[in-house]
Amino acid sequence: MPEEFPLRKIIHVDMDAFYASVEEMDNPELKGKPLAVGGNEVRGVVSAANYEARKFGVRSAMSGVMAKRNCPHLTFVKPRYNRYKEISKQIRNIFFDYTDLVEPLSLDEAYLDVTVNKKGNPSATLIAQEIRKRIQDEVGLKASAGISVNKFVAKVASDFNKPNGQKTVNPEEVLQFLEDLEIRSFFGVGKVTAEKMYKLGIFTGKELKTKSEEFLIENFGKSGSHYHKVVRGIHNGAVKPHRVPKSVGAERTFSENLSSEIFMLERLEHIANELERRLSKTKIAGKTVTLKIKYSDFTLQTRSKTLPYFVSNKSLILEVAKELLYQEKMENSVRLLGISLANLNTEKKKTEPKEESVSVQLKFEF
Repeated sequence: MPEEFPLRKIIHVDMDAFYASVEEMDNPELKGKPLAVGGNEVRGVVSAANYEARKFGVRSAMSGVMAKRNCPHLTFVKPRYNRYKEISKQIRNIFFDYTDLVEPLSLDEAYLDVTVNKKGNPSATLIAQEIRKRIQDEVGLKASAGISVNKFVAKVASDFNKPNGQKTVNPEEVLQFLEDLEIRSFFGVGKVTAEKMYKLGIFTGKELKTKSEEFLIENFGKSGSHYHKVVRGIHNGAVKPHRVPKSVGAERTFSENLSSEIFMLERLEHIANELERRLSKTKIAGKTVTLKIKYSDFTLQTRSKTLPYFVSNKSLILEVAKELLYQEKMENSVRLLGISLANLNTEKKKTEPKEESVSVQLKFEF
């Protein structure tokens, strides 16, 4: 039995291949064809891929060159972020018909706390089914969902029956579900961490559960404590309707690699303009400026500087970005530059409430 379970009913809704699905909906001729949004076979990276493209190993964040190599008949379309935001807003309005406790993670996914909901429906499973049906009927897109007692389990569960499916993990099923879970399926465990766990003999949640918190902290730092808790079903993070961004940024991938710092400075000015526009729109300022550099061999480097005061003006941001650019010699020609601002004035330092032990209510219906 788990040591603690907040008695919540959480739904994680995840749109299926969202960007690509919007493009297919708006242009039916693309349906059934391998499709990638973003980049092309010469420059850029894939922002999203439909399921036909994924069969050929095309994934988000993959270079356009590699994507085309994996799938020679791949079709590229330019992203239309304003259109995606428009559709995302329609979907979010459906969520608000059920609860005000909606925490968007991105344009295509969100957590909903339906423990107490506007429909008075005691079944989170039925609510998820209804929401998915409404998204398909009213918007024209398909979504998957995970339903469980906390955000972590709901997030993991939403991947199980993709696309266009859902999975409910009831309170009494949580521990077994987590023990049987392949370690790569744990939300937050990436390729590098998974490889490290494999070397330590950790392949599933069951093996992870045998490791002490001290052992996990020793090997994975602060994340070790998180792994120790979530494998026991302990994750008390509440659904936060107003998620505060941790950073705001802008970046550009260039049609030709840049080897001259003069040309880089010119591009940085355009990026700083875009960043200032975004900051002005959201009334956000920050103290930490980070310069992102992606070289022609796809290696990534970041350089940061924290100021003693908040900035949002492009000239001040650009001044720091220039300083970071000249901080050290370029290792190679550059294909992408980006500037981001963190340590924002929107961040609120809060002490997380200490988790308290509660018993599982096996009749808590989902």
